[in-house]
Amino acid sequence: MAQLSIGDRAPAFALKDQDGNTVRLSHFKGRPVVVYFYPKADTPGCTQQSCNLRDAFPQLKKLKAAVVGISPDAPAKQKRFDEKYGLGFPLLADEDHAVAQKWGAWGERSMYGRKFMGIVRSAFVVDPQGRIAGAFYKVSPKDTVPKVLSVLEA
Repeated sequence: MAQLSIGDRAPAFALKDQDGNTVRLSHFKGRPVVVYFYPKADTPGCTQQSCNLRDAFPQLKKLKAAVVGISPDAPAKQKRFDEKYGLGFPLLADEDHAVAQKWGAWGERSMYGRKFMGIVRSAFVVDPQGRIAGAFYKVSPKDTVPKVLSVLEA
């Protein structure tokens, strides 16, 4: 898994959101964007991470930052997740995990002693020029917001 570093160009993406619209990283050019990868919609850790970002949205908005969540879930599942928790930001469907691979957020995981390939929970801050300003791999759901805010406020 090749990880991104500060200063790297953020890999482009074009993925369907929960409403079936195509969202591209280039849509956010000129403003910072928080891109986070989560393993599965509506699971405890992913819900905590997503709701924490939702709750921090007023703070993030003051910093002119957008938020985009990405998981391998289909758009319909992302839609149910968004509606259930009122997230209010794009949740993108990376069903073949090609984008996660480009961002270094796809790798070996283990659960209950079983090893498998999946999303490595990660969060990134992309600067207004499209470069990585912060990269947090294996980030905990509760640490996502403090870590991205520390980059955005710097």
